[in-house]
Formats: sequence, structure tokens, C-alpha cells
Amino acid sequence: MGSEGPKAVVINVTGFKKFQGVPENPTETIVNNLKAFVESKGLLPVGVTLGSCTVLETAGHGALPVLYNTMEAGIAKSNEQVVWLHLGVNSGATKFAIERQAVNEAAFRCPDELGWKPQQAQIVPEDGGTSNIRKTCCSVEAIHKFLKKKGYDATISDDAGRFVCNYVYYQSLRFAEQNGHKSLFVHVPLFSRIDGETQMRFAVALLEAIGATC
Repeated sequence: MGSEGPKAVVINVTGFKKFQGVPENPTETIVNNLKAFVESKGLLPVGVTLGSCTVLETAGHGALPVLYNTMEAGIAKSNEQVVWLHLGVNSGATKFAIERQAVNEAAFRCPDELGWKPQQAQIVPEDGGTSNIRKTCCSVEAIHKFLKKKGYDATISDDAGRFVCNYVYYQSLRFAEQNGHKSLFVHVPLFSRIDGETQMRFAVALLEAIGATC
């Protein structure tokens, strides 16, 4: 019997709209422009494809219908490795942060864009208590090393917060595990900390890193 060879990697990307304190979310700009940027630069390696690019409401329940519809539409073919890459902004950050895990707890510091402000709530009750953790099966260390070699100031984080970013990441990790996909969340700074062009190039380097390490 012959070898099937490596699977093609399809990376679907999401970002978020504005939310309290962040009237212009850089991840909305990145995601909306990513396809055109990738096509104009021709930067992705062979075997790596940019799939859907979706902007979500910065709201727990409000993000889920679009998130799940997008994910269900991206069910893998037998010869594809599907990766869900979620981008969120950390307004206080000065560098990029690769998030290793999400926690089964929603404890929003302020209401989301639909006015929901849960406190110590289970994101998925059937998963158990709020201390339950889901970890990405992406090689965080290898991705981090790849990005550092490219010259990007990135770090590895074990705390994605307890706001909408963590909420979406936890749901995505659960879906990915159930469907044989992979999921990763990366926090980016505001454009006032790292300019838009650099962040677009970082996003492409991130796609490359995921493709190289899956």
C-alpha cells in the first residue's frame, strides 16, 4: 500500500468587532483584509490554504451562531487538516500572545456587546466546573519559535482571560476535538502599539507557522 502523503492544511480565521473600550478592533481589520493581502503577496507555502475569514460579534452568545455555522461549513475532507485560528485584541499588550488553553469560565469584566455580563459561569456545563481546561493540540512552542525566527515579538500565554476571547476559544477547542480539527487563539496588540502593516505580515507568518507545524 502506498503512502497517502501529508494532508493539506486549511486555516480558517476569525476576528472580532468593536467592544467597550476598543472602538476599532484591529482583528476586524486584519481578518477583513487577510485574503487580499495573502493573494497580493503570494506568501503562503505549498499545501497551506487560507479558508474562511469571519468577523464575530464581541459577545458570548452572540458570537456562537456565526462561529458554529462557519465551523460546520468547514468540516474537513479526508485529505485535509482543518485549523481554526482565532484572533483577539489585548488592549494592554505590547506583543503578540499565543494562547495555550482556555478555561470553562465566563467572568466578564464588563458587559459584552449584547449586554451579557456573566460571573463565574460555566461555558459548557456538561464539561464540569469552571476550573476545567481545554488545551490546543497545535504545537505552541514550535509556532512560537517560528515566529521569533521571523523577528516577531511573541510570547506564550496560559491565560486567555475570562472575557469573550476565552469564551469563543473554549467553544472552538471543544468543537475541534469533536471533529478532528485543531484550534488556536492568538492575542494581538492595538495598532497604536504595533502598526497595521506589521500585524498583517505577522498574520501571514502565523499562517505559515501553523502550516509548518501541523
